Amino acid sequence: MKKVNYRNLPSQLSLLLLALLLTFSINLNAQDTSAVADAEAIADVAPADAGGDIAAGEQLFNANCASCHKLDKKSTGPALRGVASKHDREWLYKWISNSTELIASGDSKAVQLFEDNNRSVMTPFPALSNTDIDNILAYTSQPKPEPTVAQLPTNGGGEGDSGVSNNLILGVLALVFLMLVIMLFLVTKTLRRIAEANGVEYPKSEKHTPLWKAFAENQFMVLVTSIFLLLVAGYFMYGYFMQVGVDQGYAPVQPIHFSHKIHAGDNQIDCNYCHSSARKSKTSGIPSLNVCMNCHKNISEYAGDVNPEEGYTIDFYNAEIKKLYAAVGWDEATQTYTGEEKPVEWVRIHNLPDFAYFNHSQHVSVAGIECQKCHGPVEEMEIVGQFAPLTMGWCINCHRETNVNIAGNEYYEKIHEELSKKYGVDQLTIAQMGGLECGKCHY
Repeated sequence: MKKVNYRNLPSQLSLLLLALLLTFSINLNAQDTSAVADAEAIADVAPADAGGDIAAGEQLFNANCASCHKLDKKSTGPALRGVASKHDREWLYKWISNSTELIASGDSKAVQLFEDNNRSVMTPFPALSNTDIDNILAYTSQPKPEPTVAQLPTNGGGEGDSGVSNNLILGVLALVFLMLVIMLFLVTKTLRRIAEANGVEYPKSEKHTPLWKAFAENQFMVLVTSIFLLLVAGYFMYGYFMQVGVDQGYAPVQPIHFSHKIHAGDNQIDCNYCHSSARKSKTSGIPSLNVCMNCHKNISEYAGDVNPEEGYTIDFYNAEIKKLYAAVGWDEATQTYTGEEKPVEWVRIHNLPDFAYFNHSQHVSVAGIECQKCHGPVEEMEIVGQFAPLTMGWCINCHRETNVNIAGNEYYEKIHEELSKKYGVDQLTIAQMGGLECGKCHY
C-alpha cells in the first residue's frame, strides 16, 4: 500500500482549534466587562437648614397643599419648591396658619402674594403646628429629582446564572459542530486519496429517471396530489375569509397619546372612573375632556418613569398634556379656561357589527366581569390595541365556560334553582341559562 502524504491535516486542525479558543476567550472577556456596574445612585440630600421630617412633610403636603400647589410649577397657588429660602420662617408660620388674617393686617408681603395669585384665598390651616409646617418646608426644600428610566428586560441569564450566557454556549456549540463537519470533510478527502493511490475504483452510479418525470407518469400520484392541494387551498381560503372584519391586534395612533400603563397601571385609576357609562349603559363611552381636567388641571408636567428607547421621554409626555390643554382651552399662565375648544378626533378601536348586540352594563354591573377579560391587561399597555378577536365563536366559548354569578341578585335565584335541578349541576353556565339563543345577541 502506498503512503499518502497528508501533513496539511494537523496544521488545518490546529488553526481551527486556535480560532475556537480565541472566540471563546473574547466572548468571556466581553461578558465580564459588561457585567461590571458602571454607575452608582447618588442620593439627594436635603439642605442643612431645612429642618423637619421629610417623610412626614410629604404626607402633610399631599393631604393639605397638593390640591392647589405644585413643587415646581405655578398652579392655583405659586410653586413651593425652595419656599423656605424665600421667606422668613416666622412669617411662613403666620401665613400658613391664617393667610386671610395676615392680609387683613396690611402685611406688604402677604398683600403682594395675594395680588400675584389672582386674589385666590388660601385655606387657613390653624390645626398645623409649627413642627408640622417645618416638616412641610423640609419636604419642599428637597432638590428636584431626576426622572427614572424604566428598566427593560434583558436577555441575560436568570436566577442561578453561572456567568456564561446562552448566546455564548450556543456560539461554542456551533463552532464545535462546524469543526466536526470540516474534520469529516478532510477525513473523507484523505480516504479518497488513499483509495486512488492504491488503484481502488469507485463504482459509477447508473442514471435514474428524474423524479419529476416519474411523478408525472404516475397518474395515481398526480390525482392524489391534486386533491391534496385543492383541500389545502380550500382550508387556507376559508381561514382567510373568516378573518375579514377581525381586527385583533389593531392599535391605532390617537391624536393625543393616552397611556393606560401610566393611568390604570402606575396610578391605579379604576377603569370605571373614566368609562363611567360602562356600568349603566350599552357602550362604555368616550370620556369627556373635563374628566381629564379633573386631574390635569394640577398635573401639567409628567414626573413618572420614562423609556427613551421607545421615544417616551419627559418632553414627549409634557407635549401630550399641552395638546389636552389646547383642546379644552386651558391657559396655564392665568389658570383659567379661555373658551376656545378644539374637538379631539379619537380613533375607535373596538367595533362590533351592527347586527351584534352587546351591553356593557349587563356584563360589568350584573355579571361582574373584569374589563381585562375582554380588553386584556390594559394596565400594561402604553398604546391600547384590540386584545381579543371579538368573534361570535369567542363570545360563545365564554358563555359556555362562565358560571352565572347569582350572589346578591334575587332575579336569578328562582331560575337558577329550577335549571340546576334540570341539568343536575350546582353552578349554571350562561349557555345553560339561554346564553346561546340567537335572539340574545341578534335581534
